Amino acid sequence: VDPSKVSAVQNWSTPRSPSEVCSFLGLAGYYRRFIEGFSKIALPLSQLTRKSVKFEWTDRCEASFQELKWRLTSAPVLTILDPSQSFTIFSDASRQGLGCVLMQDGQIVAYASRQLKPHEQNYPTHDLELAAVVHALKIWRHYLYGGRCEIFTDHKSLQYIFTQKELNMRQRRWLELVKDYGCSIQYHSGKANVVADALSQKVKGDLTYVITQQSPLIHEFAQMQLQAIDALPIA
Repeated sequence: VDPSKVSAVQNWSTPRSPSEVCSFLGLAGYYRRFIEGFSKIALPLSQLTRKSVKFEWTDRCEASFQELKWRLTSAPVLTILDPSQSFTIFSDASRQGLGCVLMQDGQIVAYASRQLKPHEQNYPTHDLELAAVVHALKIWRHYLYGGRCEIFTDHKSLQYIFTQKELNMRQRRWLELVKDYGCSIQYHSGKANVVADALSQKVKGDLTYVITQQSPLIHEFAQMQLQAIDALPIA
């Protein structure tokens, strides 16, 4: 983390106008990929920048401001990945959104989530789960294209997607995209898929976060994945 930017955040005085809030969020946004839940934490401040909202500094705004300052000044440095090593993806979908987690060597590298688009809300479960896989491949294309990765989903039928004969046009189009990557799709129970599931269930927008500092839940999740991966056959 750039010390000069950390100092700027630490010494930032309480904003007194929408423009000052925008200035703070502009600097804070420099680190948004490093902060778990950035958009949710910043929501009370983001709302103050809307023209239709009266500027009123509430306790929620102050809590958001202080939390962001603390998170930003303790943001970890992004880990350098090894492009020669394979990746593991855990994906999940719900009626609220799509969630996925990217791992390498048992460490969580990144996670992403987004809300469902209006037309996606009518998709059957199978298509939603496949959409989560496609979302992961697209958003992490720069990591995954040309390499090897294993994708784990809690939707059992997806592991047979490559051999299914009856596919709709949407599934065929997505399958062609998936085939461009050196990946296999395997089943993983929802219980062990806890982080991807949480991301898909509690999406609050189009979010992408990159993390290297693991919370107890994340650490426990990583251990569960390693144990499960050891027991699974490699496709």
